[in-house]
Amino acid sequence: MKALLDTSVFLKLAANPEALPAALTKAVDEAESLSLSAASAWEIAIKASIKKLKLPAPSSEYVRSRMAHLRITSLPITSDHATAVESLPWHHRDPFDRLLIAQALLDGLTILTTDSVFAKYGVRLVAAKARKRRR
Repeated sequence: MKALLDTSVFLKLAANPEALPAALTKAVDEAESLSLSAASAWEIAIKASIKKLKLPAPSSEYVRSRMAHLRITSLPITSDHATAVESLPWHHRDPFDRLLIAQALLDGLTILTTDSVFAKYGVRLVAAKARKRRR
């Protein structure tokens, strides 16, 4: 399987892999390849800039170093990816997720996610509920 990580799965894998549900950990281990969309890097940079996400380094450095460490390749956004979003149903409004779905559909990728809404799009995925935090 060629896997596309959604943003939250990448962040957990990069910082706290034991927080990933077992199904996603298994999928990461068994994947032929792992990719991270430029859309996810963009989302991380935006969230870091508005202080919704705290990273131990600037987003450019953090994303690049974690991708290299985890052997994750970058998936660029093409105009075909961007325009494919137009034909997707409006199951939710997150523009980053919609772009990931379009990329997966066009490129034959399986999305690894904890977001149950992805299943409504008919995209191949490995989905698992996020683990609840212990208090």
